[in-house]
Amino acid sequence: MPGKKRLVHYLNQFFGQIGGEEEADIPPRAKTGPVGPGVALQAALGDSVDIVGTVICGDNYINERPGTAVPEVMKQIRALSPDIVVVGPAFNAGRYGLACGMVAKAVSEELNLPVVGGMFPENPGIELYRQYLYAVETGGSAAGMRKAVGAMAEIIRRLVNGEEIGTPEEEGYIPRGLRKNVWHQQRGAERAVGMLLKKIRQEPLATEYPMPRYDRVTPAPPIQDMSQAKIALITTGGIVPSENPDRIESSSASHYGRYNLYGMDRLPAEEFQTVHGGYDPTYANQDPNRVLPLDAMRILERDGVFQRLYHYYFATVGNGTSVAKAARFATDIAVELKEAKVDGVILTST
Repeated sequence: MPGKKRLVHYLNQFFGQIGGEEEADIPPRAKTGPVGPGVALQAALGDSVDIVGTVICGDNYINERPGTAVPEVMKQIRALSPDIVVVGPAFNAGRYGLACGMVAKAVSEELNLPVVGGMFPENPGIELYRQYLYAVETGGSAAGMRKAVGAMAEIIRRLVNGEEIGTPEEEGYIPRGLRKNVWHQQRGAERAVGMLLKKIRQEPLATEYPMPRYDRVTPAPPIQDMSQAKIALITTGGIVPSENPDRIESSSASHYGRYNLYGMDRLPAEEFQTVHGGYDPTYANQDPNRVLPLDAMRILERDGVFQRLYHYYFATVGNGTSVAKAARFATDIAVELKEAKVDGVILTST
């Protein structure tokens, strides 16, 4: 079709239909045409845009060696001569979101092409790379794929047609942290007074310059004498007793578990496992102490580095878990630890 725009789609190994965590180390490769979510995206785009190719790269590969991987991805993208690039959607998958952000940054800076994606607002890819792409807001999981693809397709059509993209509120993408001067019918002083009057009257108002909101956590005072301290273990690495008795989800955890360590010097591999869905579980399942270091803590306890290890540990899964839920878990756990007079916590991740 004459004039049809060329789109290249970036996906990770899972959405690229190569495999799960066992394939997270694959280097970049290109496939002709749409793959996975690209099929739905092509259907939503119709005949105006053609997904000419899909570049797929493992999440571990690009995050562990970005200096090598990003140029390799860019080589694959350049070879397909795109007019626009799409990344994801990554939802709330942290490594995938970071990978999408790195690709978006490279495409934006090196090829000067528009990039469209989709992410959950709490994805770290948004925090680091939002200015390099139009990222529609998605849910935390791929359950929202259809809605995300539809929203992405609308912005793609607008961009390839050379149309002006409006504000995030108007168009439905996550704010990019960029500001531009525009003409307004009212001068700034009038608008400012209008907002002030609305605030005085307690009427709804929208600021023109929203300020960032940061959580401020006052650090606890240091432990003065570690040799007299009681220490607890907490992990977001998903280490739980075999069979996962509390049914903690492998992603977007809705709760945590509390498990007994009394009389144990290490976590036996035949009795403990990880249920985390965001990393290769092989090494953690071979030796759960690699994620929850009970063996090392017992050595330090015997050596008198600290007085005593708390008899219980707490575990959940950090993969895709919202900040709000994580804060609730922490609040609940902290109540027990304070009542048990625990002095400090070692929090392990993946």
